[in-house]
Amino acid sequence: MTAEAYDTVAGRGRAAFEVQGSEFIGHVRSAHTVADAEAFVDAIESEYADATHNVPAYRVRADPLREYASDDGEPTGSAGKPALNVLIQRDIENVVAVVTRYYGGTNLGVGGLARAYSRAVKEGVDDAGVVTERPHEQFEITVAYDDSGTVRGIIESAGVEFTASYEERVSFDVRVPVADAAALRERIASATSGRAVVDDSSDD
Repeated sequence: MTAEAYDTVAGRGRAAFEVQGSEFIGHVRSAHTVADAEAFVDAIESEYADATHNVPAYRVRADPLREYASDDGEPTGSAGKPALNVLIQRDIENVVAVVTRYYGGTNLGVGGLARAYSRAVKEGVDDAGVVTERPHEQFEITVAYDDSGTVRGIIESAGVEFTASYEERVSFDVRVPVADAAALRERIASATSGRAVVDDSSDD
């Protein structure tokens, strides 16, 4: 995983419009893993189970980059690929889109479908907004209670996201930009004389 910045969507986006009686609804949100993207696709398919089509497309930073799209029963090349192409042209990653269609009785043809599916993703992305994100890695730091105040102070001073769990030992689940991770690990190891246990879990 590189430490280069990349563009992604800022939040959840939605777009809705009609074309010759067919209703199109674009749903867009960020996704840090393929499983995350597929869970969103499943959720939309469940929520809009009565729709004629739910067309998914996603681009997720993995090694290598994972790109996926499906026409979900629409004519080949008329739906999934145009939806994915919007994400590629915008050069956004860690993003998932699903376009829901309720058929309105008029066939739109391959060109008409491609334009509608592209538009739904474009407007969904515009609604969500695009931000530049730095890749993060997540790891867990486990320490004895004696060291927990010191470690918490270091994490808070670094200004990174974390959650703490106080049980027999204290665990901090930390999400830190890749570029800053090594320095944070070193500070914690030094402050605890190596007593802190660091368990690497994931990158995004």
